[in-house]
Amino acid sequence: MARVTPPMLDPIAEARRQWIAHGWTDAAAGMTAVTSIMRAHQLLLARVDETLKPLGLSFARYELLTLLSFTREGRMPVGSAARRLQVHPTSATNTVDRLEAAGLVRREPHPTDGRATLVALTDAGRALAERATAALNGDVFSRPGLGDDDLEALIGAIARLRAASGDPTA
Repeated sequence: MARVTPPMLDPIAEARRQWIAHGWTDAAAGMTAVTSIMRAHQLLLARVDETLKPLGLSFARYELLTLLSFTREGRMPVGSAARRLQVHPTSATNTVDRLEAAGLVRREPHPTDGRATLVALTDAGRALAERATAALNGDVFSRPGLGDDDLEALIGAIARLRAASGDPTA
C-alpha cells in the first residue's frame, strides 16, 4: 500500500500557534514577523546566489563592485565603502582582498590621506558588475515574488522597522 504523505504545514504558522498555546500571545506576532523576514531573507538570498554563482560573485562582492561603478571615478576609500555598505571595515577589506585577487579591483594610495587606501574598479570589474546587474535585474529584482502594491507596502514597512532600529532611511 502506498504511503500517504501528510500535507506540509507552514512551520512559521505552527510556531505562532505554539507561541500562543504556551501563553506568549503578546510576542507571537513579533516572533512571526521576525521569523518570516528571516525566512524571506533565506529565500531571496538563495535566488541571488543562484544568479551570481555562475559569475563567480557573492552578493557582498557584487555590492562593492556596483557601489564603485556608481562613483564618478570608480574609486573610493575602503572605509567609506564599508560605511555605505553597512558592514564592518574588516568585512570590506576581506571583500576587497578577494576582488583584487580576481583582478576586479585594485588598491591605490589615497592622494591626500596617507592612512587611507582607495579601492578602484578595474575595467574587468566594471564589466562584471554590469553583467551581474543585468542578471539580477532579470532573474530576481524585476520579479521578487510580490506585486507592485505589495512591494511598495513592504518597502515602507521595512523602512519604518529600520528607522525604529536607528538605521538611516532618508
